[in-house]
Amino acid sequence: MIDNETDVIFREVQRFSLWLRWMITISMVLAIVIDCVALQKKSSQQAPPDILPTILLIAVGILLPIAVSVLFWLLKLETEVRTDGLYIRFFPFHIQYKKFTAEDLSEYYARTYRPILEYGGWGIRCGWRGGRAYNVSGNKGVQLVLKNGKRLLIGSQKAEELADALGSLTQTG
Repeated sequence: MIDNETDVIFREVQRFSLWLRWMITISMVLAIVIDCVALQKKSSQQAPPDILPTILLIAVGILLPIAVSVLFWLLKLETEVRTDGLYIRFFPFHIQYKKFTAEDLSEYYARTYRPILEYGGWGIRCGWRGGRAYNVSGNKGVQLVLKNGKRLLIGSQKAEELADALGSLTQTG
């Protein structure tokens, strides 16, 4: 983690929008209700209860929607520029930060992008023409071009500030 708070030059924590998280939660609750109705109907049609399909229906029909809903409430993209590098974490998929040093970067620039057309949406995405994106909302970010030729787009509501912070990193690095 962070050794010293003064090491942080830039920090941004982004989450999926509140309305999207509520929409997913409500749709998952509806899925559970529909599954419970189906379970009730299925159990009333069987003479002796067949336990395995019932357990499977409960596991998939109830636990999976709950898990998806909880996942969307936990998801967050954390971006930090510290004096020793750029740190990115898409929690809970990345428990630890991914670190990029000034030596890893060939170039970087703030840009506007088209999330659906270029990457197929938001989240951890692979682009149609190569490259990867970490984004949760909006259409602004910082494009990184690594010295190994790989490209990574980091979605940001503060793309210019992030690019400026990367500039101070590369000037000191």
